[in-house]
Amino acid sequence: MKKLKGVQVGCGYFGAKQLEAWSRIEAAEIVALCDLDRERAKQLGSPYGVREFHSNYGELLDALRPDFVDLATPPETHVALVEEAARRGVPILCQKPMAPSMEEARQMVRTCRERGVRLMINENWRWQPWYREIKRLLDSGDLPRPFAVQFLHRAADGGGPNPYPAQPYFLKMPRLLIFETLVHYLDTCRFLFGEPESVYCRTERINPVIAGEDVAFIHLEFTGGPWVVIDGNRCAPPGEEGPTYGRILFEAPNKRAEIQADGRIYMESGGARNEHPYTIPSAGYRGDSCKATQSHFIDCLISGKEFETGGEEYLKTFQLVFDCYRSAETGRRVQLDP
Repeated sequence: MKKLKGVQVGCGYFGAKQLEAWSRIEAAEIVALCDLDRERAKQLGSPYGVREFHSNYGELLDALRPDFVDLATPPETHVALVEEAARRGVPILCQKPMAPSMEEARQMVRTCRERGVRLMINENWRWQPWYREIKRLLDSGDLPRPFAVQFLHRAADGGGPNPYPAQPYFLKMPRLLIFETLVHYLDTCRFLFGEPESVYCRTERINPVIAGEDVAFIHLEFTGGPWVVIDGNRCAPPGEEGPTYGRILFEAPNKRAEIQADGRIYMESGGARNEHPYTIPSAGYRGDSCKATQSHFIDCLISGKEFETGGEEYLKTFQLVFDCYRSAETGRRVQLDP
């Protein structure tokens, strides 16, 4: 089968992780990198055999006519980059967050719909193997639908006078923790349990050198359960280190499942607690979730199947982000429109 040829735009912190994953996907190949800093693009791509490096996105699309583009750039760039690709009929994988505002996110989706171009949002959290396994256990009934779920997110990169060294642009973002990080958990909840019926949220800024919030508490209610608590911050010590960023607990009648920081799942029932065997990939980013996400994108381009996080569908997750901020601003529970 002929490989799909792609262009990756953005060669920063996460662009490097995505390019590594592309190097192991047999059905696709990144043939060019685009970045405002052409030398940075060359330094990133040369070890992976990429031979073309550009700083002009439009000229690159016209010259190469790729089968897809992968946008690994900050959210304020997405509307314009999506428009350029959509005008040329090029399918798009776009990094989250979608855009600075809900209206701009809708504009991206409208643009692609009107031009018949496929758009997927690169939301890799739901592709982490521990969540895929929990979903399998829920669907099979081996884990009954829980009545209570707790996500504990701890990342210790946001403290002190120089926080977020890998992504320093975080410091100036007026909305940070939910917009950039806890959105992953909101999407994972939709993946596992469907659409929530209400949300209550509180936020706080602990580190005074940043613009946005670095602590958040989110409470989601789902029809028929569960109640979900997302308790996150990026300014306290991380506790137990591991790829999950913390502990995740699912409590059902007479049964409990716990995802530990290292990704192992333990099941507890009838007084017995046992490790649940499943495979956790050792390569790549956090359970090789970048490769899984990008493989899904390519598989759907080839097969014509719907993306799990297609632009239209992902608007529901992105709207939830702004519902959280609305609750935090008003101090009230927000009833969600089904």
